[in-house]
Amino acid sequence: MIYIQDKKDCCGCSACVQKCPKHCISLYEDEEGFLYPRIDTNHCIDCGLCEKVCSFLNCDKAVPPQEVWAVKNQNESDRMHSSSGGVFIALAREVLAWGGVVFGAVFDGNYEVKITYSETLEGVRPMMGSKYLQARVETGFADAEHFLKQGRHVLFSGTPCQIAGLHKYLRKDYPNLLSVDFLCHGVPSPGVWRRYLKETMNDLQSARRAAAGKNTVFPSLNVMPTIVGIEFRDKTLHGWKKYSFVVRGRSAFKADKNSVLLSDIHRENPFMRGFLSDIYLRPSCYECKCKNGMSHSDLTIADFWGIDRLMLDFDDDKGVGLVLVNTTSGHHFFDKLSMEKRLSSLADVQPLNGGFKEYTRPHPKRVQFFQRFAKGESVKNIVEDLLHVPLWRRILRAIKKLCRRIFQRKLTCD
Repeated sequence: MIYIQDKKDCCGCSACVQKCPKHCISLYEDEEGFLYPRIDTNHCIDCGLCEKVCSFLNCDKAVPPQEVWAVKNQNESDRMHSSSGGVFIALAREVLAWGGVVFGAVFDGNYEVKITYSETLEGVRPMMGSKYLQARVETGFADAEHFLKQGRHVLFSGTPCQIAGLHKYLRKDYPNLLSVDFLCHGVPSPGVWRRYLKETMNDLQSARRAAAGKNTVFPSLNVMPTIVGIEFRDKTLHGWKKYSFVVRGRSAFKADKNSVLLSDIHRENPFMRGFLSDIYLRPSCYECKCKNGMSHSDLTIADFWGIDRLMLDFDDDKGVGLVLVNTTSGHHFFDKLSMEKRLSSLADVQPLNGGFKEYTRPHPKRVQFFQRFAKGESVKNIVEDLLHVPLWRRILRAIKKLCRRIFQRKLTCD
């Protein structure tokens, strides 16, 4: 039976939960806000299936990419509503055109993230865009297996560990499956996100109550804003490279549901700062066992960071996608896409994207963060305190960054 002695040995894919024939494995949330399996030993029959489908206990050999591409979706709207080049929605359109089913991550009613499926384009659109949270897989693997056995085409997108979990769960190859993972920075705590979002909404409500007291004869008016959309990677405001964290919604003063309630450039938003600083990633993410071909995904998609250095004329700051074609099945699907494509190489892109890193050093103040988090402190306050960078250090970083750019441009010119 599955027994987690060290939390870095569990990625939370839930393959064990879905495979258990006695349904005696459930998920519990730990003090850091991550889900882990728990077994009801009174009902376990010790069949061992949970261990057989664990991608961390049964690592496969890595599958190197066959081709590397820079890609842009020719549909401007699709690309602008995507995090980078609009590859996922193009693949989804192709699979749906064949009567297939698309699996991806969506926000639930509480703006936490789960894996679900859709058979329509309208249902796929909420899956677009990055969601920097660990998605609950729930019954996703079992649902995908059901459609695959019916002979339908299935596109399943997820983190490398979720795709590895899917393949272990299925335990056989399906020619009608297209598995798509992405270059993953790691997944931040859903528990931290839950508290940050609550704090943010309370702050917005307080600000609107203050405004109501000054501007209306009804100071008791309910001014709690309603969220209608969250974008971790909005590029309509400041472009692709300087993407923003945006909360959209409506309030008593703004009936338009597309009103921007909050907008921060990513490096200035407290939650994004903590995520990008690796201070509250899942323990397994610091030593990922599923990246760089280990998941056996057909395609790997990502942002083509560094496109301005490698193919300057291909960059318009609206987003360029990176696609690693890993399998013959991946070739079959990718070749059907009518997109702007340029061939690249792994040697060129690997140094420019941190998502390739299998090992990430935990932030030295990670333990301090969760100690204070357990005491109920504000996420914003903890992040601002622990990640405060003195002015002299910020200036030094800017100088080093400028020197690197000058040096790289000199190399390009030479």
